[in-house]
Amino acid sequence: MDTAPAPSARAAYRGRFAPTPSGPLHLGSLVTALASYLAARHAGGSWLLRIDDIDGPRCRPEHADTILKQLELHGLHWDETVRYQSRHELDYQAAFEQLHKQGLCYRCICTRAQLAEISPAGIDGPVYPGICRDAAHQQADSAWRFRLPDGRIMLDDQLHGRIERDLVDDIGDFVIRRADGRYGYQLASVVDEQQQGITDLVRGADLIGSSLRQKYLMQHFGIPVPNFLHIPVLLDSKGYKLSKQNHATPINASSAAQNLIRGLDLLGQAPFAADWHGRVDEILMRAVRNWNPALIPKRLNLPG
Repeated sequence: MDTAPAPSARAAYRGRFAPTPSGPLHLGSLVTALASYLAARHAGGSWLLRIDDIDGPRCRPEHADTILKQLELHGLHWDETVRYQSRHELDYQAAFEQLHKQGLCYRCICTRAQLAEISPAGIDGPVYPGICRDAAHQQADSAWRFRLPDGRIMLDDQLHGRIERDLVDDIGDFVIRRADGRYGYQLASVVDEQQQGITDLVRGADLIGSSLRQKYLMQHFGIPVPNFLHIPVLLDSKGYKLSKQNHATPINASSAAQNLIRGLDLLGQAPFAADWHGRVDEILMRAVRNWNPALIPKRLNLPG
């Protein structure tokens, strides 16, 4: 069961934005960055930047550089040094070894193609059916999964309220080290949040399943669990998620003020005239002052 103790004192707000450098930012990722930035600045806190480049084949340094420039041109300036996941594999290795010594993970030889055919659909995506749980595989080139116990887990979200899932039926055992030796997103993110001292996570609602997995790991490691705000995923005019995989158009940094106004409008924040050409810093100053997550719509759709 979910038994995380309540923190005795509220730490100073520390938020972050963590893009994957598999391409430039598009409008959907800018909206997420903007929401995260406004929440942190409204609280008088810090806003950090992490580059999630642990997945080597999909990530390129030039994309990371482009993302940094896009954020700067939109006035979204971060505090402290940028954290690159690719430079912290020893930290992830230490966390993995701790779980391995505790007997909490097992080898999995299932391929993605196999899992696509047999994994049942869960509330937050496919659920691993436990094929390799008790197989005791010894192949050196296998992935490692974290073994979840029976029980339930919940988190309180600032927009969605209480979210609760069954650990086995809705979440399922998840990969913490891949067959190629790279560490899994869930494990790496938990280590990152701890080392950056993150107190508040503002991210897309498509990551609710990840948040639940990461919360369980945080509780296991004794890491303070952050507050959560999952904003709706931005959908295009056909109802598809705006994403790099769906070939979303990169934002044009030369239209930074207009991009910010558009993002604020999608987030339901203080209205701006569509033809107002104020400076980026003026827009952000007003937006920080008026930030109200209760105004975020339940769905974010681009007009047809």
